[in-house]
Amino acid sequence: MQNLDLFEVIERHPSKVSGAWVFRGTRVPVAAFFENLKDGASVDQFLEWFPGVTRTQVEVLLDRALASLTQITQTSRYRSTRKAAGAYKPPSHSESPLKEN
Repeated sequence: MQNLDLFEVIERHPSKVSGAWVFRGTRVPVAAFFENLKDGASVDQFLEWFPGVTRTQVEVLLDRALASLTQITQTSRYRSTRKAAGAYKPPSHSESPLKEN
Protein backbone atom coordinates (compact mmCIF):
# COMPACT_ATOMS: atom_id res chain seq x y z
CA MET A 1 0.00 0.00 0.00
CA GLN A 2 1.05 3.56 -0.63
CA ASN A 3 2.30 5.67 2.24
CA LEU A 4 -0.39 8.36 2.11
CA ASP A 5 -1.27 11.01 4.66
CA LEU A 6 -4.77 10.81 6.13
CA PHE A 7 -5.70 14.18 4.63
CA GLU A 8 -4.85 12.89 1.17
CA VAL A 9 -7.78 10.46 1.44
CA ILE A 10 -10.34 12.46 3.44
CA GLU A 11 -11.44 16.06 3.31
CA ARG A 12 -13.88 18.47 4.87
CA HIS A 13 -15.53 21.54 3.37
CA PRO A 14 -18.33 23.60 4.94
CA SER A 15 -20.28 23.48 1.66
CA LYS A 16 -19.93 19.72 1.23
CA VAL A 17 -22.21 17.36 3.22
CA SER A 18 -22.69 20.00 5.94
CA GLY A 19 -18.97 20.09 6.69
CA ALA A 20 -18.70 16.39 7.57
CA TRP A 21 -15.47 14.50 6.92
CA VAL A 22 -15.84 12.72 3.57
CA PHE A 23 -13.66 10.51 1.44
CA ARG A 24 -11.71 12.85 -0.84
CA GLY A 25 -13.37 13.35 -4.21
CA THR A 26 -16.72 12.02 -2.99
CA ARG A 27 -19.68 13.03 -0.89
CA VAL A 28 -19.45 9.82 1.15
CA PRO A 29 -19.08 10.62 4.86
CA VAL A 30 -16.31 8.85 6.73
CA ALA A 31 -18.88 8.22 9.48
CA ALA A 32 -20.90 6.14 6.98
CA PHE A 33 -17.94 3.77 6.68
CA PHE A 34 -17.69 3.19 10.42
CA GLU A 35 -21.47 2.93 10.80
CA ASN A 36 -21.61 0.28 8.09
CA LEU A 37 -18.78 -1.69 9.71
CA LYS A 38 -20.53 -1.45 13.07
CA ASP A 39 -23.69 -2.80 11.48
CA GLY A 40 -21.82 -5.85 10.14
CA ALA A 41 -20.84 -4.83 6.62
CA SER A 42 -17.50 -5.87 5.23
CA VAL A 43 -15.04 -3.48 3.61
CA ASP A 44 -15.77 -5.14 0.26
CA GLN A 45 -19.51 -4.53 0.70
CA PHE A 46 -18.91 -0.88 1.59
CA LEU A 47 -16.73 -0.42 -1.49
CA GLU A 48 -19.43 -2.04 -3.63
CA TRP A 49 -22.15 0.21 -2.18
CA PHE A 50 -20.02 3.37 -2.50
CA PRO A 51 -18.03 2.95 -5.75
CA GLY A 52 -16.43 6.42 -5.51
CA VAL A 53 -14.46 5.31 -2.44
CA THR A 54 -11.26 3.36 -3.14
CA ARG A 55 -9.74 0.50 -1.19
CA THR A 56 -6.62 2.63 -0.69
CA GLN A 57 -8.68 5.36 0.98
CA VAL A 58 -10.26 2.84 3.35
CA GLU A 59 -6.91 1.19 4.14
CA VAL A 60 -5.23 4.53 4.91
CA LEU A 61 -8.16 5.52 7.13
CA LEU A 62 -8.00 2.23 9.04
CA ASP A 63 -4.20 2.40 9.35
CA ARG A 64 -4.38 5.93 10.77
CA ALA A 65 -7.20 5.00 13.15
CA LEU A 66 -5.13 2.09 14.45
CA ALA A 67 -2.07 4.30 14.81
CA SER A 68 -4.11 6.81 16.81
CA LEU A 69 -5.43 4.12 19.14
CA THR A 70 -1.94 2.73 19.61
CA GLN A 71 -0.63 6.19 20.48
CA ILE A 72 -3.48 6.79 22.95
CA THR A 73 -2.82 3.43 24.59
CA GLN A 74 0.90 4.13 24.91
CA THR A 75 0.25 7.59 26.35
CA SER A 76 -2.26 6.16 28.81
CA ARG A 77 0.21 3.46 29.92
CA TYR A 78 2.94 6.10 30.35
CA ARG A 79 0.71 8.23 32.55
CA SER A 80 -0.39 5.20 34.59
CA THR A 81 3.24 4.15 35.09
CA ARG A 82 4.27 7.65 36.17
CA LYS A 83 1.30 7.90 38.52
CA ALA A 84 2.09 4.51 40.11
CA ALA A 85 5.73 5.57 40.54
CA GLY A 86 4.66 8.79 42.24
CA ALA A 87 6.00 10.93 39.40
CA TYR A 88 2.59 12.14 38.29
CA LYS A 89 1.25 15.13 40.16
CA PRO A 90 -2.16 16.48 39.19
CA PRO A 91 -2.46 20.27 39.31
CA SER A 92 -3.66 21.66 42.62
CA HIS A 93 -6.74 23.82 42.78
CA SER A 94 -4.58 26.91 43.22
CA GLU A 95 -2.86 26.10 39.90
CA SER A 96 -6.13 25.70 38.03
CA PRO A 97 -6.40 27.93 34.96
CA LEU A 98 -10.15 28.17 35.68
CA LYS A 99 -9.65 29.71 39.10
CA GLU A 100 -11.37 33.03 39.49
CA ASN A 101 -9.45 35.92 41.06
